Amino acid sequence: MKLLMVDVDGVLVHGRPGDGLPLFTYLERDLGLRLGALQEAFFKTCWPDIVTGRDALEPRLAEVLGKIAPHVSARTLIDYWFENDSRLDHGLLEDLAALRAGGTKMFLATNQEHMRAAYLMENLRLSDYFDGIFYSAMLGYQKPAPEFFQLATERVGIAPGDIAFIDDYPANIEAARQFGWKAMHWAPGSKLEDALAAFSR
Repeated sequence: MKLLMVDVDGVLVHGRPGDGLPLFTYLERDLGLRLGALQEAFFKTCWPDIVTGRDALEPRLAEVLGKIAPHVSARTLIDYWFENDSRLDHGLLEDLAALRAGGTKMFLATNQEHMRAAYLMENLRLSDYFDGIFYSAMLGYQKPAPEFFQLATERVGIAPGDIAFIDDYPANIEAARQFGWKAMHWAPGSKLEDALAAFSR
């Protein structure tokens, strides 16, 4: 293994920073916006194009909110969203930093749109721990699409068999293995040492 790809949500980031609850747990209380309405009007219809880079988050969200919650600005909701989905697993980050210090290249491989990808790297300072990020809006494809893994592999210039990957979504693990990456499903209680042992077999 020369390079490790790491998923973000469900691996490195786990919900609200204070309590780990899902980011929109108190959305209606805090912003007067029903989660069900947001899911129906935005995530089910607009999100697939946004997360693959075919549409932009802020203007599309502003359009939707103008219809379902005109008292909430897109910027307000985006700030609320990103800040409430930012609880980092510092233990895992420390383990990854030690592995990287030993010479293993380290990249994020995640389904994100452009604004949150920048937030992760800059505001959460994941750029301090990783050599770069591959994300769906950048590549134009969302995991588990095989094109995601193909494009990420081409850009790092390393053979698929030298790339390892941890992700909490089984379909992504299967797709990575189909492309030739070594991959391990990350579940609650998983340890990096266990993943490394599995990769070395």
